Amino acid sequence: MTTRLQYYAVEPKALEAMMGLENAVRASGLEYSLLELVKMRASQINGCAFCLHMHSQDARKAGETEDRLHLLAAWRESSLYTPRERAALAWTESLTRVADTAAPDADYEPLKAHFTEQEIVWLTMMIVAINGWNRLAVGFRSQHPRAWKAAA
Repeated sequence: MTTRLQYYAVEPKALEAMMGLENAVRASGLEYSLLELVKMRASQINGCAFCLHMHSQDARKAGETEDRLHLLAAWRESSLYTPRERAALAWTESLTRVADTAAPDADYEPLKAHFTEQEIVWLTMMIVAINGWNRLAVGFRSQHPRAWKAAA
């Protein structure tokens, strides 16, 4: 696969706008581990290798376990995620697949037991941000770093 366009080099102001949203969410007070799980789950759904590579490394550096990273795609069947994380992951899936789900009450209502209204807004903004990043990276075929060399 070949990168189509270096969007950040072509239009740095667009990247600054995206980074503004990203930085605002990071400063929101939501726990870093939760944000990384949300980023990973949306990136799994969207098939974004670049973002999966980046956020799995970031999560590991922050102390996330291999088991939780490996089982994230099957979080509904795993007991490794807290009720708060489960509510956030359901909302992440719902909004990432909004054309199919229409963000049902069944995915929104559990948020209210685990998040304040402000946190729900920030969580939603994180989901908006990561879906935007995924679309940039997938659309322009951003390449993740490779730690191995392909055999000739």
